[in-house]
Amino acid sequence: MRSLVQLVMFACATVMPAHANADFYLIVQANNEQHSLSQKEAVDLFMGRNRAFSNGEIAQVFDLPRSDPRQAAFYRALTGMSPAQVNSYWSRLMFSGRNLPPQPLSDEAAMVETVTHNPSAIGWLSKEPTDKRLRTVLVLRDPP
Repeated sequence: MRSLVQLVMFACATVMPAHANADFYLIVQANNEQHSLSQKEAVDLFMGRNRAFSNGEIAQVFDLPRSDPRQAAFYRALTGMSPAQVNSYWSRLMFSGRNLPPQPLSDEAAMVETVTHNPSAIGWLSKEPTDKRLRTVLVLRDPP
């Protein structure tokens, strides 16, 4: 019986991939004066609570579209909030006229292109950037 249980566990382990936590890289143009961000500063920027980097420079915040499955994992890693909670938060802010969510870009290639050409831009990627025109200012881990 024990060997049967071990066989079933082995089969499940080989067929079902283990949940791998994703890293998210918050990026700015390499020439941007912002060299790092705390998680609180990142939350404030991506949730519309602050519109500027810590040095006072206005930040243009970019995101992936809601339809991208990585966006839910990004906000869970950033804020601990579910997609429904994030959407509700932004609905309240937009309805009250207080703020708009980050501007969505079509994909990560568009994110790289936009951030490399805009010194006040901040965005995020699901893979460590290799483009030398970008700087990572914070790495987030998707919680299990």
